[in-house]
Amino acid sequence: MKAAIFRGEKHIELGQRPDPTIQEPTDAVVRVVRGCVCGSDLWYYRGINPHKVGSIGHEYVGVVEAVGEDVKDLAVGDFVIAPFTYNDGTCPACRAGFESNCEHGGAFGDGDSDGGQGEKVRAPYADATLVKIPAPADGFTDAQLASFTALSDVMCTGYHAAVSAGVKQGDTVAVVGDGAVGLSAVLAAKLLGAGRIIALSRHANRQALAKEFGATDIVAERGDDAVTAVLGLTDGAGVDAALECVGTDQSIETAAGIVRAGGMIGAVGVPLYEKFEYKTLFWKNVGIKGGVAPAHHYIPELLQHVLDGTINPGLVFDYSTDLDHVADAYAAMDERRAIKSLLTVSQP
Repeated sequence: MKAAIFRGEKHIELGQRPDPTIQEPTDAVVRVVRGCVCGSDLWYYRGINPHKVGSIGHEYVGVVEAVGEDVKDLAVGDFVIAPFTYNDGTCPACRAGFESNCEHGGAFGDGDSDGGQGEKVRAPYADATLVKIPAPADGFTDAQLASFTALSDVMCTGYHAAVSAGVKQGDTVAVVGDGAVGLSAVLAAKLLGAGRIIALSRHANRQALAKEFGATDIVAERGDDAVTAVLGLTDGAGVDAALECVGTDQSIETAAGIVRAGGMIGAVGVPLYEKFEYKTLFWKNVGIKGGVAPAHHYIPELLQHVLDGTINPGLVFDYSTDLDHVADAYAAMDERRAIKSLLTVSQP
């Protein structure tokens, strides 16, 4: 089968991988309909984080083509969303709703396991991992397919930031980061009832989408200037919740600087901190919570909001191509010509 192959820094190419087969009785094989490139994939692409040579891509939706003998809840032909991590559904972490920390789980597209940037994927623990969507008689629209793909990771990650920070009705929230996760966090804060949402962004197209998703204020400054601007908007008090969606020293320091005393930081940016110190939070009684989003836990709730038209997270995809041009999808994001790249792999 055709699949994206990670070869090293700035080197993604279309190659061949063996067609996946049922290896365990709890497996399913899924034909990928839509995949995409994640911001975290860019850390590998840019040589910042290590990644094995091999498969890549952890976000996909598709159609079940085969199931193992122990799979009871899925059948051939079912349309499914795959969370970016697979899980067994039985370990203590899974039972607590943190499936991304499953003792026996893992991530799709880790170099060895099949990735979502390919034609097919073997999905372990299929009943516990994949989320089935009943297909309407007239099929799904392209907009719905894009939003379903966003639910495989980025929308759930933004939502995890807001949930971790305890965003509630009427809160004032600031979102640090204007990538797809940050924009999804704006949408999540709006969904949870935030009364004021300050988006930190200096790019006009991302500012516009942030406003469409519910941002009430835009701050274009960065670093200390951003802290000053947000404090100015909040009469010096700071925000109830800061959603940190980048993972750098500057972004976490900004979040710490703009949250009020006793407030919360929801941190979901892959942490690359080198200098940030906890005492920054200690003296303000600020809490911090977050981590790898348990997408499987959030998908059913968010899926209903997509189906009823409450949210349209697929709008984060502003570049679309096919699997043959996966290298272009990476380049567009790396060069900041795209917020997030969608890959059309096949039709439902």
